[in-house]
Amino acid sequence: MSGKRSDYLSWDEYFMGVAALSGMRSKDPNTQVGACIVSENNRILSMGYNGFPNGVSDDDFPWNRDGEPLNNKYFYTTHSELNAILNYRGGSLEGAKLYVTLFPCNECAKAIIQAGIRTVVYDSDKYSGEDSFIASKRMFDAAGVKYYRYTRSGRAIRIEV
Repeated sequence: MSGKRSDYLSWDEYFMGVAALSGMRSKDPNTQVGACIVSENNRILSMGYNGFPNGVSDDDFPWNRDGEPLNNKYFYTTHSELNAILNYRGGSLEGAKLYVTLFPCNECAKAIIQAGIRTVVYDSDKYSGEDSFIASKRMFDAAGVKYYRYTRSGRAIRIEV
């Protein structure tokens, strides 16, 4: 008898946990989003979180959501999904799966489709009624990208560092 554990993490728990942990790197005071891209054989290929591009000081650019476009974060930040795609240096992402803590916007959906990612697993869909996210689902459906909401297990995972 092997006596192996039966309470180990499922792949979805594991990779969504990695995405959530990645999101904790974000310095955005309002929204912290993380992403994790995995291969068809469940190997982590890349990770990302929302923030400013390399070389753009997060001390010199605005983090606020309101105000004139040049004086808020939206023209300057890169979403977690795009960061994860751009961080990958191993070649093709064809057939990969993306775990992300917030459903992708239309701009990230375009990048996901172009990168060849075939499945998106998301945790929150809090903006589902907004045009950008409706457009994402339309594009995913048209391109044959599968997407489904992560089913939370209720398991508490504690990490001490």
